[in-house]
Amino acid sequence: MAGAGKERARHWQFAELPGVDLLRARYVQKTFVRHTHENFVIAAIADGVEVFHHGGADQYAGAGSLALVNPDTPHTGRAGVPEGWRYGAVYPSPELVAEIAAETTALRGTPGFVSPVIDDPYAVMLVHQVLRAAEEGNALAADTLLRVAVTRLLRVNGGPLPERVPRTAGAGVAARARAVLEEQIVEPPTLERLAGDLGTSPFALLRAFRDAYGMPPHAWLTDVRVRRARRLLDSGVAPAEAAVAVGFTDQPHLNRHFTRIVGVPPGAYQRERKNVQESRREILVPSGAWQNMQLSQTYAVKTAENPTPPSYGTPSESGWPSDCPVSPSG
Repeated sequence: MAGAGKERARHWQFAELPGVDLLRARYVQKTFVRHTHENFVIAAIADGVEVFHHGGADQYAGAGSLALVNPDTPHTGRAGVPEGWRYGAVYPSPELVAEIAAETTALRGTPGFVSPVIDDPYAVMLVHQVLRAAEEGNALAADTLLRVAVTRLLRVNGGPLPERVPRTAGAGVAARARAVLEEQIVEPPTLERLAGDLGTSPFALLRAFRDAYGMPPHAWLTDVRVRRARRLLDSGVAPAEAAVAVGFTDQPHLNRHFTRIVGVPPGAYQRERKNVQESRREILVPSGAWQNMQLSQTYAVKTAENPTPPSYGTPSESGWPSDCPVSPSG
């Protein structure tokens, strides 16, 4: 377990960036199971190496590079070196990315990222600046820097997401199985019963479901349960109640799966959401002179061609004022 005590993470939202999740983390032994996100993942690696399985192969993202995952795309995550990896990430919604793409690029169709890993130290710096601005309560800078970062990444690594075309004859069966699981999330049927109700065999359903959604039905169901638990936690439901409501046995059961997918325990996750709700009533806004100084530097790079970054620095590990230890408890 050497190095586990060094793991720290903060998963939060900033009231003035609604719907955008933010993350700072250092992981050593952390392993993310196969899962998906409703939003885009833009993860900027500061130190170490992250390895994540994506698109049928392991992808390696080291310091100065970004791990980019489109919505609803199955992937994993783990350390690629003994010392782990340290990174900051933003999770913008598909709607926000589409809005930025329409305004600043010539992309047509549904925009997304082409390559899951790109080397771009400047974009890495921009992502960390978004997080620093959010931590300091600078709404104007955070929103601006986020849009600059997304624009840059779409210009250098953007393209229209391909239409999802069923690749197998079992795609229809998989879709019906998914609908059943969504309706029976708390008490799902066994694989055998589900397959029998759909007129197929268990292994045929397993292959069709994995081909259509990138993971077997039980893993997909766990992913959906965690998503629904997040929404309940966001609305103020206690972790123990949320666990039972989405089909987990109890809160420790939720804790285990939630931490393996989201990266922090549900209790820590919910505390950050509560802080966001409270901050909406009293938002810290830096002085106008300070904002103008930061934004004058930001606009100078809005075309993503200026090699000199704005003045926000990539924070040191000790400079994360609100990060919380990663622990198995809520």
